[in-house]
Amino acid sequence: MRRLLLLRHAKTENDAPSGRDQDRRLDDRGRRDAAEIGGWIGRHPPFPDSVLVSPAVRSSQTWEIAWEAMQALMPRPHVEFPPELYGADPTQLLEAVHAADATDPKVLMLVGHNPGMHELALMLAGSGDAAGRKALDDNLPTSGLAIFDFEVDDWSDVAFRRGRLARFVSPRLLKQTSGD
Repeated sequence: MRRLLLLRHAKTENDAPSGRDQDRRLDDRGRRDAAEIGGWIGRHPPFPDSVLVSPAVRSSQTWEIAWEAMQALMPRPHVEFPPELYGADPTQLLEAVHAADATDPKVLMLVGHNPGMHELALMLAGSGDAAGRKALDDNLPTSGLAIFDFEVDDWSDVAFRRGRLARFVSPRLLKQTSGD
């Protein structure tokens, strides 16, 4: 079995001082939400062995803040910042998942952007948590986390509609359910 965690970056400022989209930083809410979702991940094993993070500032900040919240609870995973994750569509994101075969983690996390991450989540979901699937239909919000399980031995076998949505969480949903 393989587990895939899709984490959308946290809430950001509207414009970066440089004017470049890739340079947008997290705002105060984004920092709080990234810490909250990181703490949740740290309390809900299995933990990621490998993390692929978009090189955009907001994604790397999301990962670093989330990691700070979870690091006391888990060993540090292998982390990479592949440039192709920025602006990736679902097919490109799936290619990044397939490439994980090289290091063969049991649990892989992607930290990236909509619309690609939301579209990938929708395309992977073949079964699983009905309430989570319904909530995910609307949006993968900032700091939203979709967790999929695949009954495969190799990442190259992960395919659209073959995932079982194990859980969908976001800071808003955590607040509604008292954090768990």
